[in-house]
Amino acid sequence: MSKSAPSFESSDLREFGEVLRGRRTINLFLQTPVPAKLVRDAIEVATWAPNHHVTEPWAFYVLGRQTKAICLDLIRDIATAKKDAQAADFKVKSWAEKPGWLVVTCRKSKTAILQQEDLAACSAAVQNLTLYLWRAGVGSKWTTGDITRDSRFLDIVGIDADQEIVVGLICYGYPKVTPDQTRKPVTDVLKELP
Repeated sequence: MSKSAPSFESSDLREFGEVLRGRRTINLFLQTPVPAKLVRDAIEVATWAPNHHVTEPWAFYVLGRQTKAICLDLIRDIATAKKDAQAADFKVKSWAEKPGWLVVTCRKSKTAILQQEDLAACSAAVQNLTLYLWRAGVGSKWTTGDITRDSRFLDIVGIDADQEIVVGLICYGYPKVTPDQTRKPVTDVLKELP
């Protein structure tokens, strides 16, 4: 008995597509706490990202109130050195309003090829995480800004720079504002070869 391919014309698939198209980078959050269990569930789902040879190169650091406060001081130092005290005040206020902070790292690899594959896997893990959170009504912002490249940040979080690379700092919370977004039509990015 031969099996036919399943239909791709299902409401589940259309709904899944809407989740993918609907996810946005969120900059303004409500101050409602996100349940810790939801974040743990999102991290668990993240670990099911494809990863070559099942290397599972990721680690996840959820930052608590004390650690975030120390990071806010670092953000102030970085912004003051880069611009001025007024810009630093604005930046610290903005960051302080981001309820949840999660750092994702990638284990350093022995070869450049493996490092590239592992970083790609960690990026897929971040996508899994943010989509899971989005489906639960939680928005996020994935940043690779100045703080993630500062050695003081690595010390604060307890990241060994000889062993791990920061993939990003994911801020998350319930969205206060969800921005509109567009993408190029698929015909602009698709190349079909004979």
